Amino acid sequence: MSENTTVGKIGLAPHLVCDGAASAIAFYKKAFGAEEMMRLDGGGGKIMHAAVSIDGAMVMLVDENRDYGMLGPKALGGTPVTLHLNVADADASMARAEKAGAKVLMPAADMFWGDRYGMVEDPYGHRWAIAETKTAMTIDEIREAARKAAPANAKGA
Repeated sequence: MSENTTVGKIGLAPHLVCDGAASAIAFYKKAFGAEEMMRLDGGGGKIMHAAVSIDGAMVMLVDENRDYGMLGPKALGGTPVTLHLNVADADASMARAEKAGAKVLMPAADMFWGDRYGMVEDPYGHRWAIAETKTAMTIDEIREAARKAAPANAKGA
């Protein structure tokens, strides 16, 4: 990590609250090849703010702080958010994440929309969809594939 690294000012980046942000950074390095961009220590072994880059996308992190209402997924009983990661090899990425300590929620499989797709949960309660585009499809092709995959559920799609 360079002390002179500039954190981007353009775009959208998730800001993850973790019970153990420093260990989450280490996990993301092992699981997803994250590169640490910056870290601001908050005292007591806690991180006030950090940023990593995963395949060029910035992900910000902070330690839980109940006094400020900042709670991670485990403290909240789950998460409604899934982080979507496009990769060159879904099976290899899933295996790497699992080896690093992620729990496989959905093994990678070929999906009607053209992706090989699976889902993991990291040790901090954040969910990650891992997708590899196998076949590029138009919206009309995806609608037709969805209709064929689940005719009763795709009416009006």
